[in-house]
Amino acid sequence: MLTKNNSIVLSKIKYRDYDLIVKCYTQERGVVSYILRGVLKSKRGQTKTVYFQALSQLQLEENFKPNQSLHSIKEVKLSYIYKSLHTNIYKSAIVLFLSEILSNVLKEEEKNEDLFNYIITALQYLDSEDSFSNFHLLFLLKLTRYLGIQPENLKDNYPYFNLESGIFESSNHGIYSVSGENLTLLKRLLGTNFDALDTIKINANQRQEFLNMLLYYFELHLGSFKKPKSLQVLNEVFH
Repeated sequence: MLTKNNSIVLSKIKYRDYDLIVKCYTQERGVVSYILRGVLKSKRGQTKTVYFQALSQLQLEENFKPNQSLHSIKEVKLSYIYKSLHTNIYKSAIVLFLSEILSNVLKEEEKNEDLFNYIITALQYLDSEDSFSNFHLLFLLKLTRYLGIQPENLKDNYPYFNLESGIFESSNHGIYSVSGENLTLLKRLLGTNFDALDTIKINANQRQEFLNMLLYYFELHLGSFKKPKSLQVLNEVFH
């Protein structure tokens, strides 16, 4: 059945000699994988692969067949044209990192329009901004809401945050308790929107430490979560 579906590219891998498998997060069906047969066989076909850069926003005319693991695409076009996301080296490092995170945590093959809209809106914000060094921190923190693991902040005046329980506490509970700079930044980011992100000033070491804490939080709450291979590249670019 031919249908139209807006999508965000999560990953792509070469399959056999000339095929490409592309995993997307779609507006209508959640995670969907497509096979592009013979796309690497000719120069004309290879030009189509430019559409499938990490986190590109596309409109697909798809041939979706229920109960199949791979679907086909009849036509593709950009639904939003990035101005800097794939050309700015710093933004490209964030894109690589976030695409790996999203490919890891998004599993559901069902519609979640709120999550889809959050991702595309956040990426369009990143594309347009000049001050973005903390973008990935806030993006991941806000993503926890849609994954069902959002920190509970009803008692954010407490001096500790427990990574295992996801709540603020009045006393230290060992290896899972967060305090100091990471706690201060967590409280600030929980009350911050993207348009106020440039008011938060931290150095490279603080950014790296907070990101490591966030990734550990994901590991604790998402059983299949793996630390992204692109983390080292991100840290090198922003150090």
